[in-house]
Amino acid sequence: MQELNIKARKKSRKLALQALYQWQLTHADLHHIQAQFLAHPDNSDIDTEYFKQLVMHVINGVEKIDSTFVSYLDRDLAEINPVELAVLRLGTYELISCPEIPYKVILNEAIELTKTFGAEESYKYTNSILDKVADSKRALEKGKISK
Repeated sequence: MQELNIKARKKSRKLALQALYQWQLTHADLHHIQAQFLAHPDNSDIDTEYFKQLVMHVINGVEKIDSTFVSYLDRDLAEINPVELAVLRLGTYELISCPEIPYKVILNEAIELTKTFGAEESYKYTNSILDKVADSKRALEKGKISK
């Protein structure tokens, strides 16, 4: 059962990334985007509630999320590739709001999503930004894990 939950969450993140990417480009209604993705037959084995949570909270909290990582960027927010931006938003949301998920899992999932959907070496950039967010938001957890 635990393995099914992990796979379902992984698929939920992947789908949420695609939904966030679509929202960033179209600014379509949140509920319309969610319904569109959930209606697809290939998406029946995801953690539906987690998908909805990710999409809703990232879109509704985008200003707070962006303000969490914008100071770590080496360029203007508008210059960030849309895939990288969606990954940064998704990962930052999880680092802030999902303390039950270890930060290493969040970073690993973000790297895998960026490798799948982003430019060839963009995973290095998103990882470096999210690692700084983790330093800030998960300092205690990172301290427990390191020496």
